[in-house]
Amino acid sequence: MDAKDLDTRFQDAVAIADKMSQATLPQDVQLRLYAYYKQATFGTVDPSSISATYQLRDAFKTNAWMQISHLSADEAKELYIEAIHSLTKK
Repeated sequence: MDAKDLDTRFQDAVAIADKMSQATLPQDVQLRLYAYYKQATFGTVDPSSISATYQLRDAFKTNAWMQISHLSADEAKELYIEAIHSLTKK
């Protein structure tokens, strides 16, 4: 599978996610999707860029992202796509 196909499938999954209501998703799922998205689009989180004054919610989001920092962008895209598709099948 080539990178363009992966990017197309990823953008399709992002479009599906944009139509989902956050209120219907458990917070752990929201955090997982956030982490996959950030890793896929920005790469590994840079701990030095984290503000010391951020909120608790931001801490959870950053922690989720840091937990998957070992994944490549392509791996994160695949996991994001799989997660979105598993949610739409429920």
